[in-house]
Amino acid sequence: MAGQNKLQTRQFVPLIAAAAVCLNLSGCGSVSGYRNERLFPADVGSVYVEMFDNLTFRRNSEYKLTDALAKRIEAETPYKIITDRNRADTLISGRITWLGEALLTMERERGLPLEKEFEAVAVVSWKNLKTGELLIDNRSVNGSASYSDFQNQGLEYASSVAVNNLAVKIVELMEEKW
Repeated sequence: MAGQNKLQTRQFVPLIAAAAVCLNLSGCGSVSGYRNERLFPADVGSVYVEMFDNLTFRRNSEYKLTDALAKRIEAETPYKIITDRNRADTLISGRITWLGEALLTMERERGLPLEKEFEAVAVVSWKNLKTGELLIDNRSVNGSASYSDFQNQGLEYASSVAVNNLAVKIVELMEEKW
């Protein structure tokens, strides 16, 4: 009887090994597509943020976006912001192409707007100054924010939030592709 149990155990060993290999290849192992690496290109150490151009009639948004982007890069990436273009590894630049607002909801009785949305759109480029490679090539990015006058949120508030959301999305573009 003991010899029969050893024989059954020997028959299951190759089956268990085959099941482990199948589980490993099916996504539970190291070939699953997940990485434990940096999200940002490793060959970049510093970024020069060029003042964004503003192609709209709303002034000062280019200053807000450039400042918000520089702060986001410092806070959320491993890169340092460099104020001297000649010492930086990369250059990020762009232009604001649209700043506008739209009506989201309206009060039925008096026809007053209840909620509006402010949208900011920019076209962004990111260039590696060492190699000349374009890491981001004229990509359109948008950020928006909804606001309500009834909650004491005006256009100034909404434009600041939308520009900050735009900066967040630009930093997300700086991540490496999966």
